[in-house]
Amino acid sequence: MKSAIAAQTAFLFLSSILLVACSKTSNINPTTNTSNVIPIGIAFAQTSNVALLGQEGTDGVKIAEKYFNHIGGINGKPIKLVFQDTGGDEAGAINAFQTLINQYKVVGIIGPTLSQQAFSANPIAERNRVPVIGASNTAQGIPEIGDYVARVSSSVAVVAPYSVKAALKQNPQIKRVAVFYAQNDAFNKSETDIFQKTVKDLGLNLVTVQKFQTTDTDFQAQASDAINLKPDLVIISGLAVDGGNLVKQLRELGYKGIIIGGNGFNTSHIFSVCRALCEGVIVAQAYSPVYPSQINTIFRKAYIEQYQREPPQVSAQAFAAMQVYVEALQSLDKKTEINKLTLPQLRTQLNQELLKGRYQTPLGEIAFTPAGDVIQKEFYVAQLKMEPNGIKGKFSFLNIK
Repeated sequence: MKSAIAAQTAFLFLSSILLVACSKTSNINPTTNTSNVIPIGIAFAQTSNVALLGQEGTDGVKIAEKYFNHIGGINGKPIKLVFQDTGGDEAGAINAFQTLINQYKVVGIIGPTLSQQAFSANPIAERNRVPVIGASNTAQGIPEIGDYVARVSSSVAVVAPYSVKAALKQNPQIKRVAVFYAQNDAFNKSETDIFQKTVKDLGLNLVTVQKFQTTDTDFQAQASDAINLKPDLVIISGLAVDGGNLVKQLRELGYKGIIIGGNGFNTSHIFSVCRALCEGVIVAQAYSPVYPSQINTIFRKAYIEQYQREPPQVSAQAFAAMQVYVEALQSLDKKTEINKLTLPQLRTQLNQELLKGRYQTPLGEIAFTPAGDVIQKEFYVAQLKMEPNGIKGKFSFLNIK
């Protein structure tokens, strides 16, 4: 596969054909006829307040599907993505997993969108011995759900501290820190624990911890309470909509210090929420569009041509999850012809094979621990930079070395 990825024909193909095909597959109808294709389930949010994040994952897997099918699929057999909407809650994720496993007989699943959903839905995959790869699940404890659970999204415990250190590099005088987090979301509860521990480990004064809900729109009371304590730094663990609105209201109430956003801010949709007031927010990331690898160049080119903006982290992680399945299936097929395996055999052997591999992805080189957690070398910190019109923005990467 590595040689295939490097093939010049693949690069030329993306320039001329791939994106046209991608634009025509925005609504893929799943099929139970899998005799000529290899079905991989995609359990992302397509509705609810999580749909923006789910759409970014969908963008990534669609580009991957067309790319890997063009360069041969699994020894000539194409991959077929089967989509199920998880919505924004646990029930939606459970229903999506059950449908993909029992009705569409997928060989593996990518998803769900939220860590909160993963804690409920992943045990279903585990009981049915179906491999699942999380592309946006970063809460602690996800890989430990079971032997069939892995993720390409690095743990918040690894990523979050980088942003705090970057803030201190910008302002070494930071002493007082206010923390906000969405208490109804497993990921944000996990992330805030890491942020709070990092603050204390660095000898900073945690002056307040303010709670909110991902469904909240009014943060005036929490923001005012925090500002009255005169923090030098504010850290927010929330999703794009609630987190962006909190940033906006903090600035409108007069807070002028540095703001750090958690992993929920790693989406271009954040710009449309806090707009001009997004300026300067710091976010740690597990992906950089300019990472120097051929597969990232291919992925980035495809994404920009399709969507006219730089690819966000979740799209890159979703592409990487698809790449892991493809390369693991190809490797397995060389050892044992997969069309001779029963579905339970294929699922089990695929799970074993994917955990063994090393993969050159848009995220850089990744591998997995025996428990299924991603091993990744490169991490980044970006700062939100808004255009003069205050509507569009970009992630400007900082030097954290």
